Amino acid sequence: MKHLICRTSSCEHNLKSRCVAGVISVNENAKCVSKMRREGGVLAQAFADVEAGADYDIMTPNDSIVRCDARCVFNGDGVCSAEHIVVDDALLLTKCRTRRRE
Repeated sequence: MKHLICRTSSCEHNLKSRCVAGVISVNENAKCVSKMRREGGVLAQAFADVEAGADYDIMTPNDSIVRCDARCVFNGDGVCSAEHIVVDDALLLTKCRTRRRE
């Protein structure tokens, strides 16, 4: 997957809305179970984004593998086959917003 857009407010893998984890896992409820809370929270996230620099933006492709257990049209034998996905914070968890039920 070339574009994994991550809009979580505090995750170690999130840099300027890009997931830098090589592999992430999404469970059957479309929850991102790879999220690792960033020590320092939202403020530390803001500093990490600034330090990443202007060249490191959301449009730069990054290769990621999304292991997925959700019932979704993009789930191809346990791996997400979508060209891009969006992961975002929900009320109590972080979810794949691109999920489309079969």
